[in-house]
Parts: sequence; structure tokens; C-alpha cells
Amino acid sequence: MSASTIPTIDLSPWRTGDHQDRDRLALAVDQALERAGFLLVTGHGVPLGLPAAIRSAARSFFHQPAGFKAPFLAEIGQYGWSGPGAVATGRVEGVQTPPDLVETWSAAPEPYDATTDRPEPELLPTSWPSHPPLRPLLVQYVRAMRVLADELLELLAVALGRPLDFFTRHTTCPDWTLTLNWYPAINTTGAPQPGQFRVGPHTDFGALTVLDRQPGKGGLQIHTEDNGWQDAPYDPDALTVNIGDLMARWTGDRWRSGRHRVLAPPADAPSEELMSLVYFYDCDPHTVVESLPAPIGRVSHPPVTARAYVRSKVAEIALR
Repeated sequence: MSASTIPTIDLSPWRTGDHQDRDRLALAVDQALERAGFLLVTGHGVPLGLPAAIRSAARSFFHQPAGFKAPFLAEIGQYGWSGPGAVATGRVEGVQTPPDLVETWSAAPEPYDATTDRPEPELLPTSWPSHPPLRPLLVQYVRAMRVLADELLELLAVALGRPLDFFTRHTTCPDWTLTLNWYPAINTTGAPQPGQFRVGPHTDFGALTVLDRQPGKGGLQIHTEDNGWQDAPYDPDALTVNIGDLMARWTGDRWRSGRHRVLAPPADAPSEELMSLVYFYDCDPHTVVESLPAPIGRVSHPPVTARAYVRSKVAEIALR
């Protein structure tokens, strides 16, 4: 997939450049989100070495037997560990696919309570394994993600010709989820069933997704009308960013909710296991999202409430 379809955006000029630099970046973002709904971003400010440390700790957890992980099993709509067979993401497109070949650990902020003196919400779930020490690493990571996500939303606002705070005025106490997706090797999963993926074809549900991923034969693919399914571009120094359904609705379908999938574990690389760090960023739960009118928007969708909309979509893919 060409750089013209999914460009790499260096955020450094956004922070330090003049109006011309910022306008140039905004134009590139607008064009990329129209074509595919995806970007790569460098200059993102994530601490060097932190994703690798998270992967190392998380891999130690995922490699434990099911009995070790069972006390951390997440109920539907909650946070913690989800084992094999928990979701079939492709079903959101109306296709009865087999379960995804993935295990996850998910975390999110506890509900906001204005009466506390804490500078930031506690991290859910309430129970974490003492070894490996995942929690302090994820706390550090989500702090960096929150800063980056709001910065990206400001860039997106300018790309639409809107005020800088057009989106971030709705992220005072936003919903977000960090999910660690572990894709076991085929030696662990066995041969995939027909139509089975590590993650089935779908678009994300919320406003913005920031992905730190690893390349592989059974890796991320992106779908566009011009090129069909193509391997996603990869840069070890970049994060992959895509918008979801909520943002597409907000822009009146000016921008495309990025359709993607993660291929099944490959038979010709039997030891390949991958891990992705996926940060889903939405907005304040009761935000009413209304489509921007023409000439920015192209389709007028009925208004939706942010949290209710995203949760309704998540419910479509849960198997238990």
C-alpha cells in the first residue's frame, strides 16, 4: 500500500512549526482519512522502550496456563483477561465468522468521581497479576496515549477547518480502552478454520485508535475501494492511527472509518506470535455526536450518544 494512500505524518512540525507547516500536515491528514481512514505518525512522544517492556511482561502472562489466568477473566463489557473464543469481530459486518484467534488483556479508567482528590482515575480491572508487573507499565503508557490522542484530535479539527478544540472540548473525562492483543502462533492455536482470522474484518467503533504493532505474515491488512486488501505499511518508529465509526459519522462520512483485519497465523511461520497495543479513544460518555453539514459532511447520520453507540457495537461481537 503506497505512502500516498497512507502517509507517515511527523508530529514535530505540528508542535513547533509555523502556520504553513501546520496547514500542510492538516491537508495531508484530511486526504489520507478520506482515502483509507489510516495514518502513520512519528514524533509521537511515547517513551522509548516502553512498548517493548509491556510486550515482555504481557507475554509472560499470556504464556501462563489457563488456570493461572482464570482469576483475571473479564466478564462481558468488563476488563481484564479474555481467552480464546471470546469474540468474533467479523460478525459486526453481518458475517458469521469463527471466533478470532486472539487473547486479550484490556484496561480502562474507573468511572469518574469528582469528589476524590486523585489527579487521574484508577485503572480497571481492580485485580492484576503481581507477576508480571503489567499495571505500572500500562499506567505510564496510557498517560502518554491520552496526551497524544488529544493532540491528534486537535490536528483532526484543523484538518476539517474547525476550531482547535472542536473535538477536545468533548474529552474532559473521556471513555478509552487499552487492549493488549496477543496473537498466538499456529503451534498453539492449531490450523485456523475456514474464514477464521486473528481479528476478523471490521471497522473500529469509536473516534480514534492508536496502534503499536509488530509486522508479520499473519499481520494487519487494510481495505480500500481502490486496492482491496493490502498489507498495512509498517515503520518501527511509527504508530498506526485510524478513525472509527463515531468519527466517520461526526464528519458526515467525509472521512472513512478504516476497515481492517489481522490475518490468521501462517502455516509457513509456525512459531510466529505477535502482540499489538491498541488504544481506543472516544469522548465524554454523554457526548451527542451529530454529522457536520455540507460542504464538510456528505451524509447526515442521525445523532448518537457516544458511549451508548460504542457499547452497542461491542455487544455485536461478544460471544460470551
